[in-house]
Amino acid sequence: MKFYKPTTPSRRHMTAIETSNLSKDRPLKTLTKKLKERSGRNSQGRITVRHQGGGHKRLYRVVDFKQNVLNIPAKIEAIEYDPYRTAFIARILYQNGKRSYILAFQSAQVGNSIIVSQKTPLKDGNRMVLKNIPVGYLVHNIEVIPGKGGQLARSAGSYAEILAHDAGYTSLKMPSSEIRKVLWNGFASLGQMSNPDYSLMNVGKAGRSRWLGIRPTVRGTAMNPVDHPYGGGEGRQRRGTKRPKTLWGKVTGGRKTRNKKKWSNKLIIQRRIKK
Repeated sequence: MKFYKPTTPSRRHMTAIETSNLSKDRPLKTLTKKLKERSGRNSQGRITVRHQGGGHKRLYRVVDFKQNVLNIPAKIEAIEYDPYRTAFIARILYQNGKRSYILAFQSAQVGNSIIVSQKTPLKDGNRMVLKNIPVGYLVHNIEVIPGKGGQLARSAGSYAEILAHDAGYTSLKMPSSEIRKVLWNGFASLGQMSNPDYSLMNVGKAGRSRWLGIRPTVRGTAMNPVDHPYGGGEGRQRRGTKRPKTLWGKVTGGRKTRNKKKWSNKLIIQRRIKK
């Protein structure tokens, strides 16, 4: 972590991620593209995700979540920052001359060699089929549907733990503490995701949130009655409703939202432990 001298009130508690080990080169032009900024709006122009918009210009890095170049070793050329995700990414060069971006693992360093195969040496960064990974190992970028590419444990510092292999399924302990089964012929990468200190970062000031594309969140109790169930009243008022409500008057806080008929419910062995 990077700490700052308290030269201003906003600098006093501000922290940032140490990036001295990241590449200073510009990202590969062939592996970047510009995404349309939607500011939380859908195809009808209506806001479906609140508090998004603005922020600094960003280029999207095309990350290879499948890593389907099998049995060909690759070398890490650079570790880079990615503005679209919390973890770092690694630029790799295969022996056949192909370059791609992958999610960087915690111990990744320039010059490291990795390989993707049905069964590989048990070394961080290598990628192989789940059923060939011994119990107790940490994995990331895990495929839920074989061949679709990694979908689980992709954020900064996250990982899942291999608990068991049985009857075509691998049991995983997820970052949320949930225990669930995944088809064991899907691929996963060994090790923990990079940038585990991300959760300790203190933004420090409102302006920095705006740079990140995060707009302000207004408390419901500060609104008018027409705008929120908690709005209105003389001075500082209580909530006034028996159960906590959303902006649209729906009950929230403590209510289960997962669909009881969802097909993957049978794959969940134990729900997450509430903190």
